[in-house]
Amino acid sequence: MARLGLGLASLGRPGYLNIGHDAEVGADKSVKALRARSFEVLDFAYEQGIRDFDTARSYGRGEEFLGEWLRSRNPTEVTVSSKWGYVYTAEWEVAADPPEVKHHDVETFKRQLEETRANLGGFLDLYQIHSATPESGVLANDAVLAAMAEAGVALGVSVSGTSQAETIDAAARLDLFDSVQATWNLHERAAEDALARWGKKVIVKEALANGRLAARDAEALSAALHRPWATVVLSGAASIEVLRSNLRARETPPRDLPELREDSAAYWALRSSLAWN
Repeated sequence: MARLGLGLASLGRPGYLNIGHDAEVGADKSVKALRARSFEVLDFAYEQGIRDFDTARSYGRGEEFLGEWLRSRNPTEVTVSSKWGYVYTAEWEVAADPPEVKHHDVETFKRQLEETRANLGGFLDLYQIHSATPESGVLANDAVLAAMAEAGVALGVSVSGTSQAETIDAAARLDLFDSVQATWNLHERAAEDALARWGKKVIVKEALANGRLAARDAEALSAALHRPWATVVLSGAASIEVLRSNLRARETPPRDLPELREDSAAYWALRSSLAWN
């Protein structure tokens, strides 16, 4: 069975597109409040045996909060991953439009790698392209790929959208990446065959479909944890209460629940319509 990890997409910034994020985070969304909340959730996660932590340059101050927590706690046996390729543009506003902008050029990679290393230092284990797609062209950009190969850190690629399977197979042909991070959940399973072919580390994101499966979190997370190709399944909890509920998945028998499966194009169209809150 895969292990449960913690992603900081909901903790590092005041707004996110998870359904119920506003209520989970609470009224005080100041930097000070979210830093304190991040430390509380990270402490609880570590106490409960979680050792995989994932963030990104575009997660507001997610890297900063995680780096401060790592340096203050100096935890052992942790695996820390981050991502480059999106620039956070919300300036701490909840519903800024757009909240982040994709930049998959070599200049952004070099700048963001320096920023990530300033935040995470020697704790950085894995650096991933954030939401690679055929349209962004990043997997065909020789300058980016060469710079990544010289970065001196294990490399990964995260994928999103209806082209997940295509992007995973393209990344596999490059023989450059140690891991892939993909959306898989009981609603959206289109990337499953490509993930099975991958044969290396797989990080599952959005296992609760951005909150759409929150009422069945233990079942949904258990289904992901028991996929034979999965290595880590991320919880996106922004509170101890929600993380405690998510942790029940580790003792929940898997159920396939085929009636929840959705058409991939319809799934991603609905996801793109979710409001940041």
